[in-house]
Amino acid sequence: MKSPDDDTFLPHDTVGYALKRAQQAMRLHMDRQLRDIGLSAPQYSVMASLEAEPGASNARLARRTFVTPQTMQAMLVKLEQAGLITRTPDADHGRIQRTELTDTGRAALTKAHLAVRQSEQLARDAATPETIAILTRIAKALG
Repeated sequence: MKSPDDDTFLPHDTVGYALKRAQQAMRLHMDRQLRDIGLSAPQYSVMASLEAEPGASNARLARRTFVTPQTMQAMLVKLEQAGLITRTPDADHGRIQRTELTDTGRAALTKAHLAVRQSEQLARDAATPETIAILTRIAKALG
C-alpha cells in the first residue's frame, strides 16, 4: 500500500496480508480446538464437505477444501486409516473414488462442529456484520 507522501509499497500493510493473517489465526485456533478429537482444520473441512455432499469425488473435495488433488489423496488415506471415511470405486467411472463418512466419522464430526463453532464465534465477536460482508465482497471481486 502506498502512503500519500511517497511511492513506498508496504506489503505487510496490505489487505492481502491482513486476510492471510486472519486466515492463519483462524486455522491455528481451529487446530487447537480439534486436536482432542484427533482432527486438523483441513481434515474437518473434508469431513464437513462430505456431510454436505456424500459420495464426493477426490477432485471435488480438493476444490471445496482449497488443496491440491495430491494433498487430498494423502488426507483421505489418513481419514480412511482412522476409520472416519470409506472410499469405493464409482459404479460408472472405476478410477473415481466415492467417499463417505462412516458412523465413527459422523460422531467425530458432530464433536468437531461444536469445537469449530467456538473458533467461529470468536472471529464473529471480533468482527461486525459489515466486516463479514466486506470480506465476502473481496472474495467475489477477486474470484
